[in-house]
Amino acid sequence: MHMKSSHSEDNAKGGNTGSTRSHIISRLNKAAKYAKELANLLADQSTTGATDTDVLEAQAYAYSIAGAEEFERQSEGNPQKRNWDACLRDFAAARVIYNALLRSTEKDLFKEILASTIDPSIRYAAYQSKLPRTTAVSTVAKQYFPKDSSDLVAAVEKLDADALNDEAAASASQKPGAEKVPNTITWRSRTANIVDASIGQALFSVSTAEARLSDFLASVGPDTPSKDKAAAYDAVMIASQDVTDATRRAIEELEREGVPEGDPRMQDLRVTSLAVNYALISWRIGRNRVLIGADDGLSLAGEKRKPPKRPQKEEGTGRKLARLRERVVLYDATLQSLDSIKELRGAVRDSAFIAELDAKRAYFQALKCLNIGYSHALLSAPKNALALFVRAQGLAATASSATSETPASPSGPPNLDIAPSSVQALERHLQALISQHRGLVTLHNLSPNSTTATTSAPLVERLNEYPANGVDLANLVTYPPKLKPVPVKPLFFDVAWNYVEYPGRAKKEVVENGVEEKEERVEKVEVEEKPVRRVVWVWTVVLRDCGREAGCWAWSCEE
Repeated sequence: MHMKSSHSEDNAKGGNTGSTRSHIISRLNKAAKYAKELANLLADQSTTGATDTDVLEAQAYAYSIAGAEEFERQSEGNPQKRNWDACLRDFAAARVIYNALLRSTEKDLFKEILASTIDPSIRYAAYQSKLPRTTAVSTVAKQYFPKDSSDLVAAVEKLDADALNDEAAASASQKPGAEKVPNTITWRSRTANIVDASIGQALFSVSTAEARLSDFLASVGPDTPSKDKAAAYDAVMIASQDVTDATRRAIEELEREGVPEGDPRMQDLRVTSLAVNYALISWRIGRNRVLIGADDGLSLAGEKRKPPKRPQKEEGTGRKLARLRERVVLYDATLQSLDSIKELRGAVRDSAFIAELDAKRAYFQALKCLNIGYSHALLSAPKNALALFVRAQGLAATASSATSETPASPSGPPNLDIAPSSVQALERHLQALISQHRGLVTLHNLSPNSTTATTSAPLVERLNEYPANGVDLANLVTYPPKLKPVPVKPLFFDVAWNYVEYPGRAKKEVVENGVEEKEERVEKVEVEEKPVRRVVWVWTVVLRDCGREAGCWAWSCEE
């Protein structure tokens, strides 16, 4: 298989042909013989000590290698003489065994083998055999499974009783309330047929994961961390991503076949694509809402935790600001996801749908403004907080007008659906905050310290403040300018060095042409040493009345 992949990259247009394909087939033939010999050896469980799972796994591997050999043989032969039945039988046996092993052991290895190798090969072989595209891969595998081998059938049914039953029997044996594989999908009062069976299987996986998520969220208590609740969304999001991938592959196959957009199959796939992509983004937003906290971050308080054994101090301002910063990041991600919905093909044509998206966007944007206003309130900036709360109130009113006719929110896990009661609670909360901060701003404006601090300094020194009461043209700058110390780094100069003769320092004579210099020898004469005075300039730091440090130059004479 490594040889096949490497040669496919080198010769992407023509594929593996000639001696290269023959070499690959011979290698697969030899590998199939070794795999069958291994399965026969493991069948003697009394000697080898192998379990039933080991024997079935060896048989599945042998069938998969044999199916790969038949796949290469049919790809090499004459198109008119190709017979894909042997390939389908081998891959069908491998698929049924691996599926039974996956259900019994729940190992991701078997799921990866099915998704990457077995299922694509069966789908391609079924397409070459002119089987309907709507036939599921599991149905094709059960149809071509070698049921004449009684030992294999007994071993598989012993591991999984419903491994060879059809979908109707399997669904009948399930517990009451279990859903079947859907055949249609509904998107805003329009029903579309599921063209590809793989899409139906993926939708069934999504419904199963959604039911597990609902059960988990219903079983947990309020003390459960939000990260654990958000982690439960991973299974639903992975299944939803599989649905979108299957829909995209089906659309690409029809496009390669040259199917026009007016074809019913293409129209159904377009509707299915819009529905599954919207569902994926909806679950992504629901996960963000769970991480934000209760009521979508309506209150400043964080999530409830278990009471500590020891009494702790109140949460500090820094921790509150960090939590608000995390919320704003999640709101930004939610707004980006909402904007990406409008980029989906066919979404812009529905004006009612776009209006609904705008209302939901206004709701989350109002919550974002609310939490940013909380941060300004913590930093003692009531004016900024009041402006943000007023902005959030306008956005909440926009969301309320568009969601007034929306039905009540379902009891399922949080997603993109917003209940009108949530919008109404947001409006009431914002109205209370606006009334509170209007009083705080009024008190701040009436306080004596608020005016003296602004009128004492000229406007040129207060450019970072907005003159709410107008510009005082008589106090733009300080005129006439006053001499003020400028804070700089301290510098030290020894000015006396250039003028005072120090002991041991030789004088220099400079010739008129400026080329030759010679030092005058100074004879050592015992003279009485006299004190030498040095003038030193020092940068002196002083403290102004306002509390700032400043400096000035001062000189001193020392001996």
